Amino acid sequence: MTYWQTTRFRIDLNRPKIMGIVNLTPDSFSDGGRYSHSLQAALKHAETLLKDGADILDIGGESTRPGSAHISEQEEWLRIKDVLAEVSRWQVPVSVDTRRSAVMREVLEHGFADIINDVQGLEDHGAVELLAQSPDTGICLMHMQGQPQTMQQRPEYRDVVAEVGAYLQRRSQICIDAGIAPERITLDPGFGFGKTLEHNCLLMQNLHHLCRPNRLPLLIGVSRKRMIGEITGRDIATERVSGSVAAALFAVRQGAAVIRVHDVRETADALKVWLRLNTSQAA
Repeated sequence: MTYWQTTRFRIDLNRPKIMGIVNLTPDSFSDGGRYSHSLQAALKHAETLLKDGADILDIGGESTRPGSAHISEQEEWLRIKDVLAEVSRWQVPVSVDTRRSAVMREVLEHGFADIINDVQGLEDHGAVELLAQSPDTGICLMHMQGQPQTMQQRPEYRDVVAEVGAYLQRRSQICIDAGIAPERITLDPGFGFGKTLEHNCLLMQNLHHLCRPNRLPLLIGVSRKRMIGEITGRDIATERVSGSVAAALFAVRQGAAVIRVHDVRETADALKVWLRLNTSQAA
């Protein structure tokens, strides 16, 4: 049995899980800050994601889209704290999308997070040690080449699959050596984070290779991203739903355990049908 150990929940990963995105950033690429203007709007959106079939809520206060503006740690914390104070009382796993150890510390000290989802693999000073001291908190380690402000300016790799795989293996081993149990860790190749369309496609087609070295579960986030727009010709993020769902199902077929998405209802319905048809075929 494969599971993801988090602060309050042991999440069964034998069936793919859906992580619903709650962006609390005014400059989100996907929704233009639609849920950042009020606590009520953000909570209503989170409730809708759960009704639509989300298994996990992922809440973030810093935009990491290409070219995003820098904000302070204090500003990031102020954006998320009130929403976290409420949803952490709900009976659902709560993930906090942050790359700063100071924000992680606030979140953990307040008991607001089951999972820390870090786009730069716990590289911030003190992050690994902090999580090692926090019993059972789940972790997602993501690969990113460069920084959000510049990462899409001519990213280069000799072998993107090998290099991303080596990075994820190295970061996960650092965590394990620090005393973080492997069952607390998932890995994310970081689609669109310092990668061209060709790099993204190669990673997606070779997800099974990323699963092999340490056999840790994969979390995949391609929802509404530029790669979907480049493939489909859809320039507007909200018009990339069908392409995003197709990519999510492909990722599950390649071994992804968790799918991070904006469009939960559409993804959940597609996943139910896909799983049923595959089960029937196997029978």
